[in-house]
Amino acid sequence: VQLQASGGGLVQAGDSLRLSCLASERTVTYAMGWFRQAPGKDREFVAAISWGGGDVPYADSVKGRFTISKDNAKNTVYLQMNSLKPEDTAVYFCAAGRLLRGSSLWLSQEYGYWGQETQVTVSS
Repeated sequence: VQLQASGGGLVQAGDSLRLSCLASERTVTYAMGWFRQAPGKDREFVAAISWGGGDVPYADSVKGRFTISKDNAKNTVYLQMNSLKPEDTAVYFCAAGRLLRGSSLWLSQEYGYWGQETQVTVSS
């Protein structure tokens, strides 16, 4: 499956952005995740949604501010980001993994498919 991420940009602290990730095939059997990588740091988990939608984990740093959702009819996963902070500045990646759920959702190596990055920059 091919993934195309979009929606990044330059915003001010406190603003909102919505990232989208369009898949080239049906997402019904795919878990979808968002990861990010800030300059000089390792890639980190942000949020994910299991293939059935029952598991929706978030990193502590974004919990309560970010919301992930998956629209299987549109083969798209979204990341709604509210109350953005300068520390959210990073390149964001979407990823897909077949039938992932539970603890596997947190692990980048469990995802078999990755989209291109989209840059999010939050100014203070």
